[in-house]
Amino acid sequence: MQIILLDKVVNLGNLGEIVKVKDGYARNFLIPSGRARRATESAKADFEAKRVELEKAAAAKLAQAQAEGEKLAGTTVELTQKAGVDGRLFGSVTNQDIAEELNKQGYKVAKAQVRLPNGPIKVVSETTVSVALHTDVVVEVTVSVYGETA
Repeated sequence: MQIILLDKVVNLGNLGEIVKVKDGYARNFLIPSGRARRATESAKADFEAKRVELEKAAAAKLAQAQAEGEKLAGTTVELTQKAGVDGRLFGSVTNQDIAEELNKQGYKVAKAQVRLPNGPIKVVSETTVSVALHTDVVVEVTVSVYGETA
């Protein structure tokens, strides 16, 4: 199925590009989420008419994400979990825990935006994780996990 992208989509294309994707990906994800439209003649004409305002909205989103990223860069998140004597946690620290702590500090971060490169944190340590605020804005945040003996 050919679609017109209404937003930048990672590994697919930028705003306004006409790309071919699998039918299910378009029908079940891209079109319902408002990131794309079917590439019909009327949709192409409609898109060209609205192109300027869509580009302004995309630029505004990017500028807001960059401003938020500048504030968030270098932030340290401190979490305390129950741990054994050897420093292994009973459980783990997930992207949900990190997102909740960042929200408590005043940043608007969703769970899906927190990227843990090696999976959940399972030991007492200081780790660097990525927070993707926008497809073009990825910020590094330090997560310090402290152990609390049971």
